[in-house]
Amino acid sequence: MTRKKVKLAYISNDAARKATFKKRKKGLMKKVSELSTLCGIEACAIIFSPYDSQPEVWPSPLGVQRVLSHFKNLPEMEQSKKMVNQESFIRQRIVKAAEHLKKQRKDNREKEITQVMYQNLVANTLHNLNMMDLNDLGWVIDQNLKEINKRIETLTEKNHDSKEKVGGGGSSSGGGHHDDQRHHLAGPSSSTAGSSEDYLPQREERPANNNNNVEGNVDQHTLQRQPHWFMDLMNQQDPMGFGGGEEMMQPFGDNNQPHLWSSAFFP
Repeated sequence: MTRKKVKLAYISNDAARKATFKKRKKGLMKKVSELSTLCGIEACAIIFSPYDSQPEVWPSPLGVQRVLSHFKNLPEMEQSKKMVNQESFIRQRIVKAAEHLKKQRKDNREKEITQVMYQNLVANTLHNLNMMDLNDLGWVIDQNLKEINKRIETLTEKNHDSKEKVGGGGSSSGGGHHDDQRHHLAGPSSSTAGSSEDYLPQREERPANNNNNVEGNVDQHTLQRQPHWFMDLMNQQDPMGFGGGEEMMQPFGDNNQPHLWSSAFFP
């Protein structure tokens, strides 16, 4: 069963008032003790009552004197920093309540005009509105348009960023593919150009056919009729124009025979 809310008003019955005082006094002392223990602060309580000749203090008379002495030694600005009396406390409550009421009225007005805006989307009821309502309706529409434009800009930026990421990854991948393809196509050409043995003058070989025997006989008879000095020259191991047993080969980048180094990928 829930506790009934007590009305904060002066209790006119003396017996009920005295019982409430004793009950709430113990609760107040307990709360001060809990506050001091949980937050580690110095606190004291002094309660005067018409039912007792001496005030009731917490935690003890010495503890109360120590806290009061510490408070009096503070500068005046520090003492009055958060100090309020009953009048100032009530004034602060009134100001806060007025601000809360103003905010609540604004929220209610905005909801009302928003409802009017939705109704005008279905049926034209602007002729029933006065100047103040129209001004408020224009303000609500402007706020909604700002939120829509802001949302559009956010989505556009996200879409643009995602396209840049996809485009950057695709171009990088495509560049790597072209480089691999260029390397694959240029690799054999470079290897061919670097290999000198492929461009050594090869001895001309005649294709094998039925006339091999006839030509062989003719060459044999021709060689037999040549002089001895010519035969010695033909049988010489070292080629003419080179010494030291070097193989006859074309120099690298020979301009006289550019067809040997032609390439479809390099100038």
